[in-house]
Amino acid sequence: MNKNRLFFFGFSIWKRDNIINFFQPLNKKDVYFCKNLQDAIKKGLDNNSKVIVWGKKDFYGLENYIKRNNIPLLRVEDGFIRSISLGSDLTKAYSLVVDSKGIYFDPTSESDLEYLLKNTNFSKELLQRARKLKDYLIEKKLSKYNIDKDKVVTFKTVKKIVLVIGQVEDDASIIYGGNNMTNLELLKKVYKIKKDEYIIYKPHPDVLAGNRKGNIDTVETLKYAKEIMVDISLPSLLDISDEVHTITSLSGFEALIRDKVVFTYGLPFYAGWGLTVDDKKCVRRDKKLTIDQLIATTYILYPKYIDPKTDKYCEVEVLIAELEKQKNRYSNDSFYRFFIKSKNYVSRKLQLFIKIVRLENI
Repeated sequence: MNKNRLFFFGFSIWKRDNIINFFQPLNKKDVYFCKNLQDAIKKGLDNNSKVIVWGKKDFYGLENYIKRNNIPLLRVEDGFIRSISLGSDLTKAYSLVVDSKGIYFDPTSESDLEYLLKNTNFSKELLQRARKLKDYLIEKKLSKYNIDKDKVVTFKTVKKIVLVIGQVEDDASIIYGGNNMTNLELLKKVYKIKKDEYIIYKPHPDVLAGNRKGNIDTVETLKYAKEIMVDISLPSLLDISDEVHTITSLSGFEALIRDKVVFTYGLPFYAGWGLTVDDKKCVRRDKKLTIDQLIATTYILYPKYIDPKTDKYCEVEVLIAELEKQKNRYSNDSFYRFFIKSKNYVSRKLQLFIKIVRLENI
């Protein structure tokens, strides 16, 4: 239970009701959503407050002010097992990471996740729990997003299957951990070293939905990949892949869980611990980890979860059991699937309309 007044920065209107579930304030009257530092000061920001910022969003003067006044700063981002539909379709998140040091996707400074990975004394019970979690996620084909169909995929080749993961190009993980590398640059790099293998490319679902930046023209993509994989779940593709190549995508971590060889070209949180083939190095990450230790920290110790049925705190096992039910319903109930797809379609059109209105008013 939070006893401090909570001042939130950078939260879109549609996130606000849900975000409060993760902090469970003493009184909802002690929650303030702020446009900027001046707005927060007017609302009573002081050293008995906490400041919560979405991701790495910058608010002029805020960090200097809270340092001078010894006000705690927390940065938050979606967790690693999130929902059935996409966040960019305004779908409610069931997991969140709350970081007091930095944020996991920014390797320029230590995050709580990195600190935990380096300093946790992993008990036998925690590692057993991580192994059970790993087995469950693989068996049920659960991922961060669970909107694509699970399918049995086959290719007419005896070559290694090399899966290249597309990302949102203006995503913070690319900006801070990927040196602004583009999807096309990634494809070209992989083709240069793996052109004799069977390269397949999976675009990011947010990009396919038209919500985010990162699309590559089909003709251009097929210069470097044999096939473009759409409407197929990531776990289905990981099942048949031998290698996964990514800049910073969480998909690389999900591939590690499935014992795949993972190449990273940026600095995602799971790189540098002796489990991946890394193009970049982080001198702070000087410890060798096991996959069970990585799973325990990333899925169990670091995030917060809420139960979709109660909106109360829960453990990760409760959430994934509920997400499995939702995923099965989405796959097998045509009316429910139509409802979700219709909601997502309306959401995308609404967001496009808002973008157009903003552009016209510039």
